[in-house]
Amino acid sequence: MTADGLESASRPTAAEIRKARAHAPKMRERDLARTIGISEAELVASFVGHGTRRIDPKFDDLFAGLQNVGPVMALTRNESAVHEKIGEFEKFINGKRAALMLGEQIDTRMFPASWVHGFAVEKIEGEDVRRSLQFFDAHGDAVQKIHARPETNTNAWDQLVELLTLPDQQPEVLPDITPAPVFSRKLPTVHAEMQLRDRWQSMTDPHQFHGLLKDLELDRLSAFELAGESWAWPLDKGSVQALLRLAASEHIPIMCFVGNRGCIQIHSGQIANVLEKGPWINIMDRTFHLHLRTDHIHDVWAVRKPADVGHVTSIEAYDSDGQQIIQFFGVRGEGNVERSGWCGLAENLPKLDHAITLGAAE
Repeated sequence: MTADGLESASRPTAAEIRKARAHAPKMRERDLARTIGISEAELVASFVGHGTRRIDPKFDDLFAGLQNVGPVMALTRNESAVHEKIGEFEKFINGKRAALMLGEQIDTRMFPASWVHGFAVEKIEGEDVRRSLQFFDAHGDAVQKIHARPETNTNAWDQLVELLTLPDQQPEVLPDITPAPVFSRKLPTVHAEMQLRDRWQSMTDPHQFHGLLKDLELDRLSAFELAGESWAWPLDKGSVQALLRLAASEHIPIMCFVGNRGCIQIHSGQIANVLEKGPWINIMDRTFHLHLRTDHIHDVWAVRKPADVGHVTSIEAYDSDGQQIIQFFGVRGEGNVERSGWCGLAENLPKLDHAITLGAAE
């Protein structure tokens, strides 16, 4: 038997996965799954019938029910950042390609096509029962997890789980998990720079940026490199840590976005408790927790886009593959200019030489 409890090097059965869990009871699911060589969704699926149920991630039923359960903790993460919000699911707006959850605390943008596998999980710890709803994409990666809290209405929670429970409750390893696509940057065409700059300065809403990238077949970092320093400029890798410390000490309200293929979760407001531990920088406030791996940050950019009034400025961090880890804005109401405190913070973060950055990317 191997150190993780598996009896063979072949694809593990559900029973073997549960045995591996028993040998590493305190290891995080994501880390244990990676150690075994499976996806996190396969690990969770192996416990169906053992405190876990398969549920249907049907948005209309799921989010209508969540609006009745009261306070919960919503967790959205990617490889480098974990974003946790404590509050209630308030106003749900559905859509075929994208859906919204709007509320004082829990604010998300969700993409239904990526919500493929759902589970209701119960874990007994001493005299306590920890309840969560966990959702995964077709590749077995978590898109969002929702954790019950002591104040959660457990009757409403149980009614929702009963409504969503699927007929198939066999503890089988998911047979249809597919490898996640490998992200690769798109090299710009010869004429992309002029087209990009013309369309960039013609934007009237920052949300038009996604369509611009799609039309010109550009990734975000390539667009930043071509935009010109009046619209985008590279920053020192330590700028994110500086941003968080300054926003906390100067009481500057920020928006913090962390996302994956299926969900983007947003915090809006002031932050207070910024703590560093090893490679992690953390925010540990009453209704917002952030855990960010600073050693995964490879590129940081300040980006300015035209808006309905003036412009908006974001600070964006990327990993070594060019994938976005985290994004920050200043809190700004529609129809208002950016707050001077946020503009001053963003514009005074330590800059890098743009020419050096471009040369290193070639």
